[in-house]
Amino acid sequence: MTYSGRCACGAVTLKIGGAPVGTRQCWCRQCQQIAAGGPSHNAIFPSEAVSIAGPLRHSTWTAASGNTLTHHFCPSCGTQVYAQSSARPHLMTVRFGVIDEPHGLRPDVVIWTDEAPAWACIDPALERWPGQPPAPAPTPPPAG
Repeated sequence: MTYSGRCACGAVTLKIGGAPVGTRQCWCRQCQQIAAGGPSHNAIFPSEAVSIAGPLRHSTWTAASGNTLTHHFCPSCGTQVYAQSSARPHLMTVRFGVIDEPHGLRPDVVIWTDEAPAWACIDPALERWPGQPPAPAPTPPPAG
């Protein structure tokens, strides 16, 4: 499975090889701030599976989990591209919005539900975590 993607202005492009190890909808306050009030929607990939071309800027802060989060975005158009946590530098959390359609991805888990506003519509069929869940299970290496 492979994915491609780009920011809104096309200055940043992505190539991703392999399936995500998890997909999440996040309602933490930082994600609400970068997503204009809603949640972020993310696919988590092993870092080595993601190749990015083009300029990126980043911002870093301490999340409610206590981990340091670094968010990478296009300096020209501001599109959020990916984030990384100090607790899991081997993973890249890629925003659904930069992955070319049709990608077929959807959240499997909703996290930080305790920080969601009262008006949030959260799919009752999805697994929920009130805060930070455990890291996704590692993907086993291919046999061979």
